[in-house]
Amino acid sequence: MRALELGTPGGLRDELNSLVLAGRKTATTGLLAEYVEESEGLEFAGERLALLDDEGRSVATIEITGVDLTSFAEVTWEHAAAEGEGDASLEDWRAGHRRFWEREGTPVKDGTPLVCLTFRVVRAA
Repeated sequence: MRALELGTPGGLRDELNSLVLAGRKTATTGLLAEYVEESEGLEFAGERLALLDDEGRSVATIEITGVDLTSFAEVTWEHAAAEGEGDASLEDWRAGHRRFWEREGTPVKDGTPLVCLTFRVVRAA
């Protein structure tokens, strides 16, 4: 079973995993370039993944319910809201994600290709 690690290690990953386990976070977004860089195939609907904590332990099994390739500018409010991170608007989501990826060394532009995943928890560890 492949794994999913949300955010970055430390407080952010813990926070995002807690949102997933509470049922508030049912989506996430990644850079397509990271899949290419890591020679990682895209997830697919029905695939089950282990959701990992900072120590590499599974905290849940999630099932992918949707995969959408889009650009940064074309992410919908529906998807952004499903990320469950408390953004009040699509503009807030965009600003927060721009800051996150810039801190990680990958500034995004409107045309930057993204992978938008939706999922559900099938088993908490």
